[in-house]
Amino acid sequence: MINQIINQVSEVPLEGITYKKLRLGKKPLTPEYVPPPPELVPAAKRAVCIDPSRTCMPFGAMWATLGVHRAIPFVQGAQGCTTYVRYTFSRVFREPASIASASFHEDAAVFGGRKNLVRGIRNLVCRYKPELIAIVTTCSSEVIGDDIQSFLAEALEMMEEEFGPEVLDLTKFVVVHTPSFAGSHVEGYNRAAREFLKALSRQSGQPSEDLYFIPGFLLPGDLRELKHLLELMGVPFHILFDISDTLDCPLVGMPNRIPYYPPGGTRVEEFVRAGDARAIFALSPDAGAAGAKWLSRRYQVPAFVLPMPLGVGHTDRLLKTVSEISGRPIPEAIRWERGILLDAMADTLHYTMMKRVALAGDPDFVAAATRFVCELGMIPTYILVGTKSASAAEEIWKVCEEYNYQPVIMNGSDQFEWEYALKQDPPDLILGHSRCVNISKEIRVPLVRFGFPVYDRIGYQREPIVGYRGGERFLARIVNAILDHHYPDDRTHQ
Repeated sequence: MINQIINQVSEVPLEGITYKKLRLGKKPLTPEYVPPPPELVPAAKRAVCIDPSRTCMPFGAMWATLGVHRAIPFVQGAQGCTTYVRYTFSRVFREPASIASASFHEDAAVFGGRKNLVRGIRNLVCRYKPELIAIVTTCSSEVIGDDIQSFLAEALEMMEEEFGPEVLDLTKFVVVHTPSFAGSHVEGYNRAAREFLKALSRQSGQPSEDLYFIPGFLLPGDLRELKHLLELMGVPFHILFDISDTLDCPLVGMPNRIPYYPPGGTRVEEFVRAGDARAIFALSPDAGAAGAKWLSRRYQVPAFVLPMPLGVGHTDRLLKTVSEISGRPIPEAIRWERGILLDAMADTLHYTMMKRVALAGDPDFVAAATRFVCELGMIPTYILVGTKSASAAEEIWKVCEEYNYQPVIMNGSDQFEWEYALKQDPPDLILGHSRCVNISKEIRVPLVRFGFPVYDRIGYQREPIVGYRGGERFLARIVNAILDHHYPDDRTHQ
C-alpha cells in the first residue's frame, strides 16, 4: 500500500519547481457540498469553536505595551506565543515589534518558569535598558502556577547585588496576568490598561486640567484623527498606549544606535501623573474601561466610558462630553468637518439606503459600526461579536430599536455559525476584518474591511475611520464597494 502511494507521487526535477509551475489544488472530501447538521451550527450547542473571530489574551496586553515609550513586553511563555504576535504585528502594521520571550521548554513545564524569568529580565535590562517592562503571562505559565511577583523580586535582588542599587531606578515593571483560556485579546488589553495604571499612577495633590484617553484597538490613523480633534478644541490631553508613532514610523535610514526605540509612545511620566487628571475617557468599553474605572475608584478621577467615536452620533457624544468637562467650546472647524460628512451621507444615500449589511469583529468596533450603518440608512442583518460582550450587545440592541431593526446578534460566537447564516440569507454588503474574505468570495458579496485584523491591504492602518473625517473616508469605502459590485461601470451615473 505504501509503495503504491509513493509511486503516485510525481518526481521532483533536480532543478526544483518554480513558482510559475507550482500549482496547489484542493480536493473536496465529497463530490457535492454537504451542509452541516443544523443542530451543530449554533456555537452554543458545540463543544468546539470553529474559526474564532478573536485571538489570545496576551496579544492585547502586548499591543498596549508597544504603545508605551521605550517599553518591551516580556512574555512568560513559549517562543510560539511571541512569534505569532510578532508576525501579526508585522502583517498589520508593516513594522517590527520588539517582544521578549522567556522561551519555555520542557523543563519549564515541569519545574516552572522561575529560572527563565530571572535570567530573561536580567538580560533584557542589561542589553536593551528599557524604561518599562510588562511581564505578560501565558496559558502555560498560569497553568503551572508561576509566582510572578516573587520571581520578579528575586530578579531585582540579583541585579541589585550584581550592578548596584541604581539599577532598580532604571526600569519600571508591570505584571499583567493573561491566561488565554480566560478571555480574548480584548480582555488582555482591558487588563493591561488596569494594571499599568495600578502600578504606575500616583496622585500629587495638585489637580491638572489634562484629559486622559484610553483608545482601545484604534490604529495609528485613528489616533492621529483623535489628536486632530482634541488639538482643534485646544484641550490638554494625553493618549495612553499611543501606538501612532511606535507602530507607524518614518523610514529615516538605519538606526545608528542599538537598542533602537521609536521616538513615540506614551511616556511613563504620563501614567504617573494620571492620578491628577481632570478626567479619563475609555473610547472602547470592552478594551480599556477597566483602567478608567480603577483610576476613578482609586483617585476619584471622573471616568467616562464612551462608544468608539465612529460615525456622526458617537463622535458628537465624545466631543460634547469633552467640551462639557474641559469648558472648551467646539470650534467652527470641527462643525465644518461634521457638515462635510453629513453632505457626503446625503450625496450617497441612494446607494446605501435599504442595503442589507452583515458585520463581524471585536465588540467595540461592531457596536460602533452598527450605529453608523443605521445612520446611512442600511439594515444590519447578522452581527457577529467575536468576543462575548454584554455592553456591546446592549448598545447594538439600543440602536436597532431606535431604527426599528431586528438583526440576529451572535454574541461571542464563531465565524462558522455566522458564515452559515450568510450562506442561507446573503446580505448586500459585509463589514469585517481580513478573515471574512473567504465567505465574501463564496457568496459573492463585497467586503469592506475594518477593525482588527486587516493584513491584506496596504496603508489601511494609516486611514482613519473615527471622527468626522474618518467617517467620510469609511463612507467612501462602503459606497465604492457597493458601486463595484452592484453597478456596471458604464451605467453607474445613468
